[in-house]
Amino acid sequence: MKWVFDNKASDIFWCTADVGWVTGHSYITYGPLAVGATEVVFEGVPTYPDAGRFWKVIQDHKVNVFYTAPTAIRSLIKAGGDLPKKYDLSSLRILGTVGEPINPEAWMWYHETVGNGRCPIVDTWWQTETGGHMITPLPGATPTKPGSATLPLPGIFADIVDETGHPVGKGKGGILVIKKPWPSMLRTIWGDPDRYLKTYWPDEFGKKLYLAGDGASTDEDGYFRIVGRIDDVLNVSGHRLGTMEIESALVAHKTLVAEAAVVGRPDELTGEAVCAFVVLKRSLPTGEEAQKIAKELRDWVGKEIGAIAKPKDIRFGDNLPKTRSGKIMRRLLRAIAKGEQITQDVSTLENPAILEQLRQVR
Repeated sequence: MKWVFDNKASDIFWCTADVGWVTGHSYITYGPLAVGATEVVFEGVPTYPDAGRFWKVIQDHKVNVFYTAPTAIRSLIKAGGDLPKKYDLSSLRILGTVGEPINPEAWMWYHETVGNGRCPIVDTWWQTETGGHMITPLPGATPTKPGSATLPLPGIFADIVDETGHPVGKGKGGILVIKKPWPSMLRTIWGDPDRYLKTYWPDEFGKKLYLAGDGASTDEDGYFRIVGRIDDVLNVSGHRLGTMEIESALVAHKTLVAEAAVVGRPDELTGEAVCAFVVLKRSLPTGEEAQKIAKELRDWVGKEIGAIAKPKDIRFGDNLPKTRSGKIMRRLLRAIAKGEQITQDVSTLENPAILEQLRQVR
């Protein structure tokens, strides 16, 4: 809280997360209380009564440090990309993102439109299990790169290894691990210590490396780029594809796509097929028009990544299933893609009705 948000006694801090999720625990409750921060706590959704809600709160309460999710950022771009310019956001000095990797296009909009090109963005990687930030820039001290969480915090020893636990080296992708203990780490699973060891300290790594469950890569500067959950890596005809990579390619289509979420579903021919759920920057298409747009997006992904990454199934919706704090519930999308009944609890969803809309193949 102190380092990553450069907390000062004069700051007004605002984390928009749902307090029921770990970001709400750590950065609405524990972190701000521990350093005696002054903070905004709000209830509601980013788009009610209109899509200017976040910007009005920042303006009215002179927020200095603003911490939100990439999903919320992308939905606000769709709702009104120029809206922040109508508000006085000059109090802002640090912006933050949390919850999932942020695609470079959304990062640039956040930096230029919300931060007016002058606010450092702290793109924070951490987990419920880590208790707090692990890989993140320190504002003003770490040069940033769009879409990169940059470097581990001092005292955090992160690495990227192959499936046998050996480091892959700079410029390559693999499995994200932590090599040494840290103060806020998960230490057991209630009533099931064996599951804790099996899940987080696997035998393949000699029980000496903490398995984060995320895939990542580093560049020539040693900067980490998180590509998403290991179980979000699709195996299409023997090719390993990260869902985040395909989502970023879809969102890079500036004229058509506002948001996208990609999951896999079983396929007899290719093993797994790419299924994309897309929110457009225009009204919902139907019939031939939907097929035409879907073809354009498939061709676009083929050009950006390669033919193997083209989504087999593209579904359009007015929105994606999200919690009130803006986190996409991908497990629900996996169930829809597979044609399964949704038996999970959906009480935390902001928009349960969207599930039925996404079931429709247009």
